[in-house]
Amino acid sequence: MNRKIWISGMLVLLLAISAGCGQKPQSAAPTPEQQSETNVNGNGNNSSPITPEQNSSNNGSNTGSNSSNNSDKSEDKITQSIEVYFTDDQMMELVKEAKEITYKEEKDKYITALQSLQSSSNPDLFPLWGKVNFHSAVLKDGALTIDITLPDEARLGAGGEVLALDALKKTMFQFSEVQSIELLVDGQQMDTLMGHEELEHPMTRN
Repeated sequence: MNRKIWISGMLVLLLAISAGCGQKPQSAAPTPEQQSETNVNGNGNNSSPITPEQNSSNNGSNTGSNSSNNSDKSEDKITQSIEVYFTDDQMMELVKEAKEITYKEEKDKYITALQSLQSSSNPDLFPLWGKVNFHSAVLKDGALTIDITLPDEARLGAGGEVLALDALKKTMFQFSEVQSIELLVDGQQMDTLMGHEELEHPMTRN
C-alpha cells in the first residue's frame, strides 16, 4: 500500500515539473531608455534623434540670418571723407587732417562734422574745439545754425579764438549746401565768442 502511495506521489511530482518546464519565459521588463522611447512614440512626436549635422545646419542658418541683419544695419549708415582743421602745439597756424565721418541721416552730417573738430589722431595737433559742447546743427535754406555751450576751460586767447573760428568755417563750408553759419551760445547771439574777436551774424563764405 505504501509503495503505491509513493509511486503515485512521484508521478504527481514529475507531472508538476513537466508542466513548469513547458511554460514560455516571460519577456524582460523594458529598460528606462525603451520606456522613454515608447512614451515619445505614443505622444505622436518624432522619435528620430537630432544628428550633429542637423544641429550644424540649423546653427549655420541662424548665423547667416544674423550676418544679414548686421549687414543691413551697416548699409543704413553713410560714410563721408572730409577735411578737419586743428592747430599746431604753438597755435601758429591751422593744420588740415583728413577724416571719415559716419552718420545715419543727412541731417546728422553737420553735428558729426563738428564733433570731429574735438579730437585729432595726431598728438602734435591741438583741437581748438575740444572742450566745447555742441548741442545742435540745423541746416535750413542754406543757413547752418549751430548752438553750443562754451565752458570757461574752452576759452582761448585772442589768437586761439581767431584760429577756432577759421577752423569752424573751413570745416563746415566744405559742404557746398552751407552758405552761411549762425553760431549761437546757449541759444543766444553773442557779440564775441571768447571775448576777443567780433562774432559775425551770420558768418558767410569769403
